[in-house]
Order: sequence, then structure tokens, then C-alpha cells
Amino acid sequence: MPQHPATPPAAVLFSLDDTLVDDHNAVSHGLRALMERLGHPNFSAARVLWDVQGLLSTGAYLAGRIPQAEKRRQLVRALATQAGHPHISDQHCDELYQRYLDAHRSAWRAFDDVTPALAQLAQHNVRLGVITNGEQARQHDKLAALNLARHFGVVVCADTAGTSKPDPRIFLMACQQLGVAPHQTWYVGDQVYPDALGAINAGLHPVLCDRHRLLPATDLPTVHSLTELAALPSGASPTGAGLL
Repeated sequence: MPQHPATPPAAVLFSLDDTLVDDHNAVSHGLRALMERLGHPNFSAARVLWDVQGLLSTGAYLAGRIPQAEKRRQLVRALATQAGHPHISDQHCDELYQRYLDAHRSAWRAFDDVTPALAQLAQHNVRLGVITNGEQARQHDKLAALNLARHFGVVVCADTAGTSKPDPRIFLMACQQLGVAPHQTWYVGDQVYPDALGAINAGLHPVLCDRHRLLPATDLPTVHSLTELAALPSGASPTGAGLL
């Protein structure tokens, strides 16, 4: 397993959802809006279903097996069926998903540590970027709405890149666009498989962002706040003195 990087990075790339932006809460907000419309009584059951169906449908979409509209309809139909409405038209699915999107957007929030951490990195001439499996239009809107877009030299989204995390190509694409070598670049994300494994296979230094201390123990460099990133080049605990 990779150890703490020995030198400061030339660039830091970030996952977007649940690393920079609290997507978990936004999804819950959107889901509750759908549940209200469908008369669904059980949030815990709905959330598990939504997350599992989301992984399946998003995977199929990113692999090119279904279009975006069908990915969204599969999510709504799964929830509607669980709520006792197994027969629902495409148009109704689309209307309900738009309700979800509107509620989701109203709950967009960046984590409190994001702006200070990005500013600290920029002060030390570290180039910054984002790699996300989210849809480009939605993710660019999110970054602009939260006043984060100005921090990043590149934002690479799976639907326009033609590949998705953990494929090494999307990481290499971002490095190329930033003009940095992979071995000089850190990738900070909240998931072991798409984020850390993808970064490792592309030759980047992975850093896990485990905000809620829920990830399994690994030998990977791990932070619980983005303000801890500055400690990593020392090889010390991420909560130690920063060296950037």
C-alpha cells in the first residue's frame, strides 16, 4: 500500500460529492421530497433502496448500456414500487425526478473546511482540480452555485470524459489537462474503490477523506478534514504540523 507522500504535491485533485460537497445530505433532502409525493412511509428503507439502485443504474449509464433518462427513471420506479405504485409512466417518472433534482439542489452545501483548505493549497502554488463521476452540467452548476469553481484549473466529468473512476484514464486525463505528472499529484476522495484504487493504478498518491470515520482501516493516508492535508508530506500524523 502507498505510504504518506514524502514531498508536497504539484497538484491536488479532488472527488466532488461527499469530499467537497455534502451530497449525502442533499440526496436525503431530495429523497424526502419524492417520498412525500409517493406517500412512502419509511426513510431508512427508501434510502437503502435509492443508494443500491443508484449504484446499479449509474454503473449501467456510465458503461453506455442505458441513457441518462432511463437511469433516472429506474431510480424513481424502484422507489415508487417500494411505495406501492408499481405502474408509473415515463412522463411521471421524469416529473418526479425533476422534483428530486430541485430539492437536492436546494440542499447543496460545501463542507466548512473546503474553502480554507483550497486557499491554503493555492497559496503554495499547488494546482487544483476535480474528477467526478457526476454529470457535467450538474457538477459545473454545483461548483458555480457554491462559489467553488474559481479554485479549480480543471474539472473532469465522467459523462464527457468517456470513462469513469476507477479507470486510470480519467485520472491521467486530469493530470494532462493540469500539466502535471501523476507521481507529483495527490487524489483526495471519500471512497476506497473508485477513488483510492483508481488513483493508485494511475500512479497518483491517494488520500482518503473519511469525514465521519466510517471507512475500513487501511494503510492509505487518511484525513478527517481537508485542513489536515498539509501534514501529509511530513510522514507524520495528518493532524500534525503542516509543511506546505
